[in-house]
Parts: sequence; structure tokens; C-alpha cells
Amino acid sequence: MRSFIEQMREKGQVVDVEVPCSPVYEAPRMAVGTDKLLFFHNLGGNRAVMNLTATRQALGEALGIEWHAIPQTLAAATFCGEVIEEGTVPMHKADLSCLPIMHHYPGDAGAYITAGIVFAQMNEGMNAAIHRMMVLGQNRVAARLVEGRHTYLMHREALEEGKVLPIAVAIGVHPAVTFASCTRVPVGKELAFAAELLGGEIQVKRCPNGVLVPDAEIVLEGYIGDMTAEEGPFVDITATYDPVRVQPVIEFTGMHLKKDCIYHGILPGGNEHRMLMGVPYEPKIYRAVGEVTGVRNVVLTRGGCGYLHAVLQIKKSTQGDAKNAIMAAFAAHTSLKHVVVVDEDIDPFDSDDVEYAMATRVRGDRDIMIVTGVRGSSLDPSQCDDGTNVKVGVDATMDLGKEEEFTRARWSP
Repeated sequence: MRSFIEQMREKGQVVDVEVPCSPVYEAPRMAVGTDKLLFFHNLGGNRAVMNLTATRQALGEALGIEWHAIPQTLAAATFCGEVIEEGTVPMHKADLSCLPIMHHYPGDAGAYITAGIVFAQMNEGMNAAIHRMMVLGQNRVAARLVEGRHTYLMHREALEEGKVLPIAVAIGVHPAVTFASCTRVPVGKELAFAAELLGGEIQVKRCPNGVLVPDAEIVLEGYIGDMTAEEGPFVDITATYDPVRVQPVIEFTGMHLKKDCIYHGILPGGNEHRMLMGVPYEPKIYRAVGEVTGVRNVVLTRGGCGYLHAVLQIKKSTQGDAKNAIMAAFAAHTSLKHVVVVDEDIDPFDSDDVEYAMATRVRGDRDIMIVTGVRGSSLDPSQCDDGTNVKVGVDATMDLGKEEEFTRARWSP
């Protein structure tokens, strides 16, 4: 992570906050006002960063990819990077009170670890994913494990076998590792994908409980057993409060800190959160749409919380291609709520250009698809009581054979 911070500093994208700041509301409030990387030199007596990858440009820099070509490039990923084990991680007694864990909003239940990647290992299988963790004490947190996701399933398997699930939490890793942990990859391939993003290989070390972790500023070792606690309320991707749930407790048995370590915090509902929630889905949608029509780009929009709205840029070959693209996108990312399809002359990253396409190329009686009673995102406050929602697709493309009627006036170069 330190090398990436310096990389961004050379590009003028780092704001050094030298004055003392509080991790309770003050630092999170500062992260709202800028997309630049904030480097706190005294956050509750510690060093910390926020907004590590709060823009597509920053994420592209971290991945070594042109920011506008992330979906196309990553759609060809093979998840075949080499994971090289080198040594062990020394541990001392876990004490969360020595970290600048932030309390983000007044309505939150407490202080939350938001950028901690949970590496889990069970019966030769592994997984890596970010789970929000509410601090319960010096060595315990309540972790939100989404039902049906891999960590949840591994934990359930461990309990069924009368065991605990060994885990290690890494905080302050290279952003490519964070991105890999947020991506739906083949089972157990998060580290291999991170290695691929980093140029082909990644070095890892083994914790005393057997879990492998990459280079990190902070490593917390522990396990998830049968203890539970109430977790929440907490602000999620839509900047609204997720409800209180009973969730598993992680008990930490050890901790390793780099000298003068740098804590990483992600602002809930902020732009870095949205980048990491949405962009990992874009290659998957890109591949799915590419099977039904000529896809040029896929964007999960910032205004759509980086998660619920997609713009698909395509090259039509038949009149029904846009609607096929819409259905493919909904199937690839089931949390999508609204999808707009545009032509190659529309910039999918420019919301004004997309709205222009909707204003001039859409006839509501034929170009809008409405699908009711389908699964949506649990994070959408407008969902029905049974968890279903309504999806809308908008074909904002030109009619084939009538392109001249939609030609926009331009000056010659």
C-alpha cells in the first residue's frame, strides 16, 4: 500500500492532513469533501488513509489499466497468478484499542473496521472478502456475513463439523489485493487474481493458525465460532442505514503491526465504497452482454450508488439487441435495478450524454422494459417486504437504418 500512496503522491493526488484528527466523525466527514487520497499523520495518534481508490482514475492506476478500459481488460482475466509462500507472520496480543478504528456517522452502532479483508481457510479451501466489522471490545468484533456468500458458507461448514473457522484480517494492502477480494472469482482464486493484477505473482505469509495473508500494514488473527451478537445499524452503499441483525462474532487471538503502520478506512456509502462494490461486477456484465451483442463498455454509475444502475454501450447488429443486452446484464448482476443501453456515439461515463440519449432516442411505449416481482438488492430501501423489486431497462439506442435522423451537428476538426 505504501508504494501506491507514493505513486499517487507523484501525481498530486495525495492530501497530507498534518493536524490531529479524531476517528470519531471528523476524519470520515473530511473524506466526503474530496476524492483525493487523504493521508492522516495523526488520526487519534496513528497514521491512516482514506479514499485510497475513490475514482476510476485512481483504481486504474492501482490496477495498471487505463481507467476507461477496466471492464474490457478484466473481462479477459484468467485468475492464474502465482501465489508464493514466504515465511510466517509473528503475532502478539490482539488489542483493537491501539488502532484508529472510525465511528463514521452519528446513527452507527459504534466504531467499524471497513477495509479489513477477511481471509478464511477451511478443509483446504480459502476465501477472501471484505466484511464490515463492528468493534465489541479489545479483541472481538461482530462481522456482517452475507447469507449465501463464501465466508458464510465456510463458517456454517465449520460449525456443522464442530469446529471454528480460522481467519485472518488484513488491513492496509495494495489496492489490487482489495479489488481482487471484492470480485466474484472462481472459488479460492482471490489471491491468484490479485497476483495476476500485480503482474503475475504475489508473496504471502502464513499466520500461526494456518491462514495465508499478503503484505499488509495490520494483520489480525483469529477465528469465527458459534458466538453471535447484534450488529448495526450501519450505513451501507446507498448511504442509508442497514438494519440491526444478529451476526457471528470474530475473536482475535493475535495481531501483527508494521512499524509505524498505516490504517486504511473506507467511508461507508462514499465513492471508494462504490468503486469497490460496483466496478468488480463490470467485467462480468461485459462478458455476459458480449454473448448477445457487440459490447463496447459497461459502467455502474456513481449516481446509482456504484451498484444499482448500469449504462451499457453497444454496437447493434439487429433491432432487438438492446433488449437482449438488458436481460443479459440483469442476469449477470442480480442487484441491478435500472439499465440504460446507448450507442457508440454516447459517452457512458457522461451522465448528461446518457440523459441526452434517453431524451432523443427513447419512445416509452416500445423502448422501456419493466420486470416485476424479481430479486433485487437487499441494500435498496425501496424493495418489497418479500425482498423482491422492479427492474427497468431502457433502450436508448437509435433505430437501425435511421441513424442519419439522429446525427448530431458537430464542427469539423
